[in-house]
Amino acid sequence: MARREPGGFTLVELLAALLILSLLALMSYRSLGAVLDTREHLRDEAAKWRRVEAFFARFESDLRLAAPRPARAAAAAVGAAAADAVPLPAWRGGADTRGSYAEFSRFGAAEDVDLPRRVAYRLNERHEVELWLWPAADAAPETPPSRYTALAGVGRFEVQYLNAALVWTDAWPGSAADAPLPRALRVRVLLDTGEDIVRMFAVAA
Repeated sequence: MARREPGGFTLVELLAALLILSLLALMSYRSLGAVLDTREHLRDEAAKWRRVEAFFARFESDLRLAAPRPARAAAAAVGAAAADAVPLPAWRGGADTRGSYAEFSRFGAAEDVDLPRRVAYRLNERHEVELWLWPAADAAPETPPSRYTALAGVGRFEVQYLNAALVWTDAWPGSAADAPLPRALRVRVLLDTGEDIVRMFAVAA
C-alpha cells in the first residue's frame, strides 16, 4: 500500500500567491486613487463654473438696471456751491494695466428694496474681478465704495462697447456724440486656468 503525501503548499507557491495578491492590491489602490482624483477634479471644475456663472448673472443683473442718467458727484471743496458739482457720465469705461473697468449708474432693484447706486467692475492685482458699490448713485468724490470679490482667479478682464454706428470700442463714451449707454457690451474673462470666456449683453434698446 502506497504512502500518501501530506497536503499543503510549498514555500515557492506561497510566495507566488503573496506576490500576485500584492500586485492586485497595488493596482486596486492606484485605481481607487485615480477615481478619487477624478472626482475631486470634477468637483473643483463644477465649483469653478458655478462661480463664473454667478459672476455673469450678477453682472447681467446690474446691467439690466443701468440708468441713462449722469451721476451728480458733489464738489470736493468744503462749502462749494451745488453748481460746482462735477457730473459723471451715466457710464464710463476704459482700460488700465490690468485690463478694462466699467463704472455706471443703476436703478434700485425692487425685489430686494435696493437703492439706486453707482457700481463698478474692475480687476485688481490679486487676479480678482472686484465689484465696487457706492452708497448712492450720487456720491462725493471722497466717498469710498465698498469692494467685494465678484470672481477670483482671473488673468484678464476686458469690456468692449457697441456704439450707434455698430462699431466696437474699448472706452465709453468714445465721443461726445455717444448716447449715455452703449447698445451692447462684449465681456471677455480669461481665467488663470486658461479658459477664455466671452459673453455679449444687450444694454440700450
